[in-house]
Amino acid sequence: MNSVQESQIQVAREQLEATKNTIQTFIVGQKDALNQILWSMAAGGHALLEGLPGVGKTMMIRTISEAMELTFSRVQFTPDLMPSDITGTMMIEPNEMGKQQFIFHKGPVFTNIVLADEINRATPKTQSALLEAMGEKTVTVFGETKELPAPFFVLATQNPIDLEGTYPLPEAQMDRFICKINITYPTKEELKTIVERTVTDNQQEISPVITGVEVLEIQKAAANILVAEDILDIAVTFIMATHPDHELAPESIKNYVRFGAGPRGLQSLVKIAKVRAFMEGRFHVSIGDLKQAALPVLRHRIFLNFEGEATGITTDTLILDVIESVTNAIQRT
Repeated sequence: MNSVQESQIQVAREQLEATKNTIQTFIVGQKDALNQILWSMAAGGHALLEGLPGVGKTMMIRTISEAMELTFSRVQFTPDLMPSDITGTMMIEPNEMGKQQFIFHKGPVFTNIVLADEINRATPKTQSALLEAMGEKTVTVFGETKELPAPFFVLATQNPIDLEGTYPLPEAQMDRFICKINITYPTKEELKTIVERTVTDNQQEISPVITGVEVLEIQKAAANILVAEDILDIAVTFIMATHPDHELAPESIKNYVRFGAGPRGLQSLVKIAKVRAFMEGRFHVSIGDLKQAALPVLRHRIFLNFEGEATGITTDTLILDVIESVTNAIQRT
């Protein structure tokens, strides 16, 4: 890496840090969640936020969109929402000559940031309408493929799946999210601060501090962070150890997991580790970056077997077991 690249990375990091600081002047607490959302966006991926109703998931995403000079649309997912309500549809309209022709009307997905609010309240068919947009950043309607604007992010919220009126997301769509982020309940002090900031006529406004072009530059800068071969080997081992048939899989994985993370999980782990190193001001990925990235990247990519679901064990617990097992194996070598 030459001095010019290092200078570009440093400038991009300062821009992202300024964006985070601006958001934190409005959002109370949730520092880990905010970091992980920004990691996802800097890696060019999509994020899924899970938490109980009323803990500020939607407000956090809206605030992020306001701090960035990006177009924004919100889609409230409901059981009667149709795929065309998201992607858009063809409609017959008269042209200048008075003849009828098909005109494509863009849906809310044609924007920089899509807030898919309560995504797991829609049916699986409608949830799957986002698959192409999230994977290829295009939309195909009546055989015609249309490009989505760049940058493009889906920031989705969902309620815990045991709440009434929710549908589990299809595994293929879960895998499209680079991170699954848990939104925790505020502490006593945070609750007091929330009330002090919101139950008043003096509502704070946020001015954009970063543009879409600068977001794309941040993504390029983060992608240039170096990954040594031994660190990449450790990342591969983390992924393989989530499978019950691997020699380094801990007993909890062997007992409770049906199948673990796949190649997209490895790609996501390395991307998020790069962004974390980037935000920490380093030009190379460390094993600590991999460990910090593992929970948000892998918690939705490990699928429990019947016994695992019956015992109520969490995927976070399993991932921590994997990290410990792999770390101990590294220390022995």
